[in-house]
Amino acid sequence: MPTAAAGAIVEARVASPAEQLSGREVTIARLAAEGCTNSEIAAQLFLSARTVEWHMGKIFGKLGIASRRKLKAALSGALAGSGARQGSW
Repeated sequence: MPTAAAGAIVEARVASPAEQLSGREVTIARLAAEGCTNSEIAAQLFLSARTVEWHMGKIFGKLGIASRRKLKAALSGALAGSGARQGSW
C-alpha cells in the first residue's frame, strides 16, 4: 500500500524471507546448512538443543521450506540480495 512521505507517494517495502530472519536465526541456519546437528549448533552457541529445534522450525516457516536438505539453497537465494547478512560459506 502506498504511503505519503513529504508529499510524494512511496511504495511500502516488503521484506524478503531472508530479511525476516533474526541474526540468531541466520547463524543457526548457516550452521545447519553446513551440516551441523541441533546438538552441535547448541553447543557452539551455548543454547539447548530444544531451543535450536524451535529456531529451526521458525526458519523453515520463514523460508518456506520443510527440510534441512533445502536449507542451503534457500539461504543462498534468499541472502543473495542482502549484503549485510551475507557471509562466506
